[in-house]
Amino acid sequence: MTKASNYQAVLFDLDGTLVDTAPDFILCLNLLRQEHKLPTLSDTDIRKVVSDGARAMISLAFDIKEGDAGFDEKKQRFLDLYEHHIAEKSTLFSGLEQCLQLCQEQNIPWGIITNKPRKYSELLLNKLGLMDSLATLVCADDVSKAKPNKEPMLKACNEIHLPAEQCLYVGDHKRDIDAGKNANMPTIAAAYGYVHSDDEADSWQANWTVQSGERLHTLLTELLA
Repeated sequence: MTKASNYQAVLFDLDGTLVDTAPDFILCLNLLRQEHKLPTLSDTDIRKVVSDGARAMISLAFDIKEGDAGFDEKKQRFLDLYEHHIAEKSTLFSGLEQCLQLCQEQNIPWGIITNKPRKYSELLLNKLGLMDSLATLVCADDVSKAKPNKEPMLKACNEIHLPAEQCLYVGDHKRDIDAGKNANMPTIAAAYGYVHSDDEADSWQANWTVQSGERLHTLLTELLA
């Protein structure tokens, strides 16, 4: 294991790790269902698939899969609704503001590596007032292969001029942890995020697993000391 003093940056996944964007997605998906005269889905059901992306949410909402008739139209309408309502209800997860403050106090650069398209990522981060303090933002459309491929991880490392071994990566999905491993980057599984079950994050075999944003802050305090 790398020595704690060697960690020089903290990189986050966006949806479900740094920012709780589920409330906006829940709103928009249920607005779309209302347009199709369907009853609302539960917050819990939608929250579980947010990290799987728009395709998964459309599949959940309409019991269809990509390639089925009407899928692409529904997905585009969903994204249009999301663009209109973005950041209306999204907030940093509890404890994550303290994590970012810790990075600032320790002069530790922090950034985001996400499979969310840049258009929506920048809209969200600007509305939350986070864009100016980012050291790097790597989105799905910035690379030829998104997570779990190592390409976005290495791109972020290049942008902050640090080797992957010195960058901690925090994510709430198996592909986040796999991407970190593929880049030889130490990983922290955010079990408080949009996981499918309570014990799912343990199966990813990250270097560390945290059950809350507050626990993440405690861990980062130790690792960055």
